[in-house]
Amino acid sequence: MTNETNSPAYLRRLGVWDGAMIVVGGVIGAGIFRTPATVAERTASGLPLLAVWVLGGLLTLTGVLCYAELGSRRPYAGGIYLYIREAFGSLPGFLFGWAMALINYPGSVAAVATTFADYFCKALDLPLPWVKPVGVAAIVFIVGVNLTGIRAGAMMQNIFAVLKLAAIAMLVAVGLVLAHGHLGGVLATDTVHPVPGGAFVGALLPVLFTYGGFHYLNDLAGEVRDPQRTLPRALLLGMLGVVLAYVLANVAYLTGLGHAGLAASSAPAADLMRRLFGEAGAKVMAVGIACSTFGYCSIAIAGGARVMQTMGADGMLFRAVGYIDPRTRTPQVALAVLGAWTVVLVLWGNFGQLVDYTAVGEWLGHAVGIGTLFWYRWKFVDEPAPYRVPLFPLMPLVFVLTVTGVIVATAISSPHDAGMSLLIIALGAPVYWLWQWWQRR
Repeated sequence: MTNETNSPAYLRRLGVWDGAMIVVGGVIGAGIFRTPATVAERTASGLPLLAVWVLGGLLTLTGVLCYAELGSRRPYAGGIYLYIREAFGSLPGFLFGWAMALINYPGSVAAVATTFADYFCKALDLPLPWVKPVGVAAIVFIVGVNLTGIRAGAMMQNIFAVLKLAAIAMLVAVGLVLAHGHLGGVLATDTVHPVPGGAFVGALLPVLFTYGGFHYLNDLAGEVRDPQRTLPRALLLGMLGVVLAYVLANVAYLTGLGHAGLAASSAPAADLMRRLFGEAGAKVMAVGIACSTFGYCSIAIAGGARVMQTMGADGMLFRAVGYIDPRTRTPQVALAVLGAWTVVLVLWGNFGQLVDYTAVGEWLGHAVGIGTLFWYRWKFVDEPAPYRVPLFPLMPLVFVLTVTGVIVATAISSPHDAGMSLLIIALGAPVYWLWQWWQRR
């Protein structure tokens, strides 16, 4: 049911460390340097703020464990698209592949590339008109490196994953220094920002979106060594590192800025560094955020191209998109197409528009993708599975229901943005039928 037997095929070159860094790189982008301020606005003190980050991490770990079983069952390139197509048929697979190809991957990369360019220009004191050209240059560079092979792309990703973790470690150290040993204020009640009832649920929404991106390793599963063992280990190791980094970063924000200061900040990471080191500290953090966002773009482009290549090999896109270069074993046409469309989005939109249009489609894909686990357990009851998610069916059920609630809440609070994402998914249906008609002719 996969294109694994086609020649040439991907080479399995990624180990546990590479996989864990892909998880870290896919999750940690710009969110942890911005979102905590939004969460602080919707919580009354440091205790619920930290609780919502821990809860979001536990929910995401539930999804990660489900992805570990899916990846061990179908260790091929394609990720969510592959699972949905096999479980529910070609049309649902095409709809989510269409959404990922048009919205999720290029939209999120364009948004984060714009953020990268913004911080890069701030760090080097470049004028505002440089932002879009720098963003475009970053995408072209990333695509160029990935065209040379998965090892070069993985090496670049590993370097930037370590750099983004170093930036968070620097934040934690600065926060502890500013606390001067007095950590009791972390849990103090914020009397400056009163919080209405039910705001805790609203605080969970941006937290879950900040934890998004853990699925990219499954997109690259066709290039993971010993995937039945490596995928679960890498997914769990990488996500545990992300949860720890996020909770410690929020402790640093609370110790250095206080809950009220965090809620009032538009750039908490820069403000924290500025308090100790002045403008030089803010510039150092700008470099750290630039590294973090660049690393995310690298892994999202690599993962997205594998999904497009799998769709092309299945006949769901032009066959040329399914091409794998026999020398580099990379999906060169898919990388070029994805990179070109991402450049168009960078030149078209701003950060807010692009992120808003990608969020609902991405999380809906997670819910449906993990929902396929029930089908696999029912259809292949005797199939050997080296890894099985614990507490089945409770864990996937909790994740699917929670994500569905997040999507509904997002649609209520931002009907235009959610509607745009859902509309583009729905528009895939007539495209699918037209494509099938054209293929038959």
